[in-house]
Amino acid sequence: MAESADRMGATTTGSVRRPEDGIPAIGRSAAVRVRAPARLHFGFLDMHGGLGRRFGSIGLAIDSPALQIKASAAARASAKGAEAERIRTYLLAAAAHLDVSDAVAIEVEESIPAHAGFGSGTQLALAVAAALARLNGLSVDLLDFADVLERGNRSGVGLAAFTEGGLIVDGGRDASGAPPPVISRLPWPEAWRVVLILDEGATGVHGHRETEAFRDLPPFEESRAAEICRITLMQVLPAIATADLDTFGRGITTIQDRIGDYFAPHQGGRYASAAVAEVLRSVAAQGISGYGQSSWGPTGFALMRSERDAQALVASLERPGRLRFVIAKGRNDGASIAEI
Repeated sequence: MAESADRMGATTTGSVRRPEDGIPAIGRSAAVRVRAPARLHFGFLDMHGGLGRRFGSIGLAIDSPALQIKASAAARASAKGAEAERIRTYLLAAAAHLDVSDAVAIEVEESIPAHAGFGSGTQLALAVAAALARLNGLSVDLLDFADVLERGNRSGVGLAAFTEGGLIVDGGRDASGAPPPVISRLPWPEAWRVVLILDEGATGVHGHRETEAFRDLPPFEESRAAEICRITLMQVLPAIATADLDTFGRGITTIQDRIGDYFAPHQGGRYASAAVAEVLRSVAAQGISGYGQSSWGPTGFALMRSERDAQALVASLERPGRLRFVIAKGRNDGASIAEI
């Protein structure tokens, strides 16, 4: 099978590629395959909002888990595989927005676990929209799709993970309602690894529970937001630029502690999963500087210097029955689209 693939996010080192650059128009295709990375969400920067923008976030595109869908022209709209009903909803919304037929068959060949802290909904929505646009030979603005498909409501990391990959910082949302702008994108060091701790018997806060949590949380302290922003600008970003894992990890863990304690009333503690929390205590006891929970969890993570170190950590950790460990790389490219 011959495939001609193009990356959504090939960038030069340290550059910022705008999501609105979108998908270039080419000829119509009979079938396409889209592969999109999961993302880790390391934390919000400013939930106080006193400067006119709220949230802001830092996160990373990773190579595993990943989403892969196949889309082809068909007699009618259909979806097969994980989250088929959700896919159909996205397909109909994207078709209406583009003013094209929704007669497309979509098959999920590989999926990102839902409600686990990987941003699966954003990647799925954008992958469906990108596939539909490519099938029709259209150029699209992914920021438009983010609004149409109700993605990026608080964080811009998922959008940027799809378009460009890397370590991403977004500037939060203002009163306009536009998706958060990417204000920094840096490449993840090739040697570094992320050990993912997946609790397959739990899900993170999502849907109505998430909406209620943000509604009921107390005001975020301005001084705490200032601390997190300072850590991001003066510790985390310089450390990733100089490949200093220890300093980077300490910064991420401090942000995790501050945000985790703030959300604790709605997720049962600093971490959503007791089993993951126990593993992370073991990680900390080994002197590892960077660890935490992605978004609402329950997935935990530990940052490691190399594949060998990551394998050694996994071998050292006890495995409660429902936990699974994955060693992931940071992904410095966005999604890919291939004609098939």
